[in-house]
Amino acid sequence: MYMTKNSKPAEQPWIDPDDAPEWTEDHFRRAAVYKDGKLVKPADGTWTKRGRPKSADPKQQVTLRLDAIVLEKFRAMGPRWQSRINAELRKALGL
Repeated sequence: MYMTKNSKPAEQPWIDPDDAPEWTEDHFRRAAVYKDGKLVKPADGTWTKRGRPKSADPKQQVTLRLDAIVLEKFRAMGPRWQSRINAELRKALGL
């Protein structure tokens, strides 16, 4: 969008710097440090954890060939059919 001669820039609301929380030692430790516009020390860590928590026993993806009828029967059971195959394999192995 182009500004015309008569248009005025949108006014930004004034934010009082005194409303900002005080920085702790942890804030300073994690902050990126710049000197003369060049990055001296990159930021260390994030404030929030992203994604799902890591599983203690993660599953592994494999390629497995199954008989068409076996696959059809498990898929007919509805959602989470892959989990049911895993449960049946565990049961067959006595796990």
